[in-house]
Amino acid sequence: MSVENLNSRAQDVHKFGDVSRETLDRLQIYVDLLLKWQKAQNLIAPSTIPDVWVRHVADSLQTHWSLPGAKVWVDIGSGGGFPGVVTAIMLADVKDAHVHMIESNQKKATFLRTALRETGSNGTVHAGRIESVAKSWKHGPVDAVSARALASLSSLLSLSEPFLQTGIPAVFHKGQDFQREVDEASHTWNFDLVEKKSVIDPTSRMLVLSNISSRPS
Repeated sequence: MSVENLNSRAQDVHKFGDVSRETLDRLQIYVDLLLKWQKAQNLIAPSTIPDVWVRHVADSLQTHWSLPGAKVWVDIGSGGGFPGVVTAIMLADVKDAHVHMIESNQKKATFLRTALRETGSNGTVHAGRIESVAKSWKHGPVDAVSARALASLSSLLSLSEPFLQTGIPAVFHKGQDFQREVDEASHTWNFDLVEKKSVIDPTSRMLVLSNISSRPS
C-alpha cells in the first residue's frame, strides 16, 4: 500500500471521535515521519502498517480521551510514540501541557524527539530505563501516567509506582485478556478501576486506574 493511500485513511480517525483539522494535520506529519523512519527502524510491526491510522493512531487517541483534563503526562516505554506523541499532538495548543516520554532505545528516542519537533508538540524524551528515570525524577509533578503494549498490568504498576505515589491516575491499553491481568494485579495492588471499551476493538479495554497503592506484604 502506498504512502498516499495510507494517508488518505487519515479521515478514519473521525469515525472514533472529534479531532480538529489542526490536530489531524499534525497527525498526518507524524504518520509521514513514522513511515519514513520505519524503513530503517522497526517502530511498529510491519503487518500493522496498512492499518496504522486505526490500529495505532485512533487507538492512541483514546489515552487523552480517557483523561481529557490531564495536561502533564508521563508515557512509559514510548517506543514509536504510541500513545505519547499522539497525546502530545492532542495537547499541542493547550497552555502548560507537556508529555514526558521514557524510552530506553536511543534510536527510538531520537525519532520521538524528531516527531515532537516536526509536529510542533510539547514534550520531553527521557532516554533511559523506566526504573532509573522514575527513581531520579526531577521534572515536576505530573497529572497522569500512560502505557500501551508494554507489559502486564502488575508490571506497569510496579514501573509506574514512583509517580503513582503522588495519587495520580494511570491509563493503560489492554487487549482481550484484560480481566486476567486485572485479577492478577489486584492481589498485590489496591486501585479504583474504570473500564472503557476500546472504540476500535470491542474485546479490548482502556483501563483507567486511580487511588493506586501497593498492598502490604
